[in-house]
Amino acid sequence: MDFSNTFRICASGFSAQRKKIDVIVNNLANIHTTRSPEGGPYKRQTVVLGSEPVEDNFGQILDETLQRVTVKRVVRDEGGVKMIFDPTHPDADTKGFVAMPDINSITEMSDMIMAHRAYEACVTAFDATKNMVLKTMEMGK
Repeated sequence: MDFSNTFRICASGFSAQRKKIDVIVNNLANIHTTRSPEGGPYKRQTVVLGSEPVEDNFGQILDETLQRVTVKRVVRDEGGVKMIFDPTHPDADTKGFVAMPDINSITEMSDMIMAHRAYEACVTAFDATKNMVLKTMEMGK
């Protein structure tokens, strides 16, 4: 049996969850950014995950069920702006309102905890596969 597919699936999970955490950290870092290179306030980003088949010749049934995680894209929340009244802010409009990113730190931290737990699940699966490989090698002695 080829354990490399399991390691590849775990690695894709590691990569996807790391990208998700990177985007969340970027959102939290820009929670008060009123000027972005695109113009206007920073827009919250989210990661869209997907799956794709693992290339393997082990059998048609496994080909249909073995999937690895992929990051399809990172999307911006185009409607994610809230207007705050702060006439002393340098980016305030004529009425004293500032366009701020609509980022909720509690939502971001919840998303980060879920991504961290998913990463831990990948670590557990990776360790379990590694232990199976080691036990299989011991049986061959």
